[in-house]
Amino acid sequence: MSVFPTQYSTLSSLALGEFLGKAYGLGEVICKFLTRNVSDTYVLEGESDKYIFKLYRDAHRHVDEIKAEAELLTILKERGAKVAYPISDLAGNQLQSFNAAEGTRYGILFNFAPGKFTRDLTEKRLRIIGQEMAFIHNITSEIELQFPRRVYDVQTTLIGPLENIKPAFVELPDEYAYLKETTQKVIAKLSQFDLSKFSYGYCHYDFLPKNFHFDENDLVTFFDFDFAGKGVLANDLMSFFVHFFFEVEHKFLTKEEADRQFAQFITAYREVRPLSDAEIEAIPYLGYAFWLFFFEFYQLQYEDWSNTFFGPTFKKQRVALMKKWIGLYCDFSSLEKQPF
Repeated sequence: MSVFPTQYSTLSSLALGEFLGKAYGLGEVICKFLTRNVSDTYVLEGESDKYIFKLYRDAHRHVDEIKAEAELLTILKERGAKVAYPISDLAGNQLQSFNAAEGTRYGILFNFAPGKFTRDLTEKRLRIIGQEMAFIHNITSEIELQFPRRVYDVQTTLIGPLENIKPAFVELPDEYAYLKETTQKVIAKLSQFDLSKFSYGYCHYDFLPKNFHFDENDLVTFFDFDFAGKGVLANDLMSFFVHFFFEVEHKFLTKEEADRQFAQFITAYREVRPLSDAEIEAIPYLGYAFWLFFFEFYQLQYEDWSNTFFGPTFKKQRVALMKKWIGLYCDFSSLEKQPF
C-alpha cells in the first residue's frame, strides 16, 4: 500500500526513543516530543543524562546545511567554546536518517544545555556572555566549513526579503510602502560603512537569551545554531541587542538601563576581541535587516499548518515594532538629500 503524499509527518516519540537508545548505546530512555516547528525537537532522558534530538525538514534545511551546522558546532566544542554539541552514535555517525512519509528526514542528537533560560542578566552574566561570544567569534572568523550555510548580506536580508514578502502585504499597502522606503534608507545607510573592515565569519544570527542557558554556577551554554551563516559578526551583537529592545518594549527595563547593560556586554566583548565603533554604529541598521529577514522567513518557511499567526494583525504589529526600532536607534539625517 503506497503512502499518500505528505507535507509534514511527526515521528513517534516511543519508536524514536527506542531507535536512539540502541543507536547511541543510551540504554532505556524516555523520549518526549518537545516542539513542532520548521523542525521538530524531542527531549531524551535517561537515568542520569539528558539530550535534545533535532529532526530537520528538507523544506527548511537541506542535508548539506545540516552537516555544516554539525561541523560548526563540533569545531566550536573541540576548541573550547561553551556550546551544545552533536553526539556521534556507536557507529561514529552524527547524522541519522529516517524514511518518513514525506521523504527522508535527518536528525542530530545534541547534549542538553545544562541550566535554564533567564532574563535576569546580572553584571556577571553580561560579562560572561560578552566574553564567550567574542571567544566564539575568534573561532568562527578563522574557519571555513566544508559544507555550505546561508550568507547574510544586503541581498539576503534586505533586497530579497522585501521582494519575497510583497504578496503577504497586498491588503496592507501602507505598511509595505513604509517597509520599501525604510529598506532603501537602510541600504543607503549601510553603504556609508566600510563593511570590508568589519569582522566577518560564521554568526549565530539569533543570539537571544532563549538560545543560551545559565546553570546554578553561572556557567553558560549556547545552543540552537539553526540560523548560523556567514556574515559580519556584528550581526550577533545586533541580535542580542534585540533582546534589550524587547525588554524596554515590555517595560521590564527602562531604555537607560537597557543601554547600560548592553554597554557592559560590549565592554566584556572587547576584553577578548577587537570591536570597532563603526561596527557598533551599524547595529541598528543590521537590526532592521534582521526584522525584515524574519518577515521573509515567516512568509516562506511556515506552511498552512503553522502560520495562523502570520495574518494582518501580526504584520501590522510587527511593522509597528520596526517603526519603534527605527525611531529609537536609527539616524537617517545624513541621507536627507537622497530621494526615496
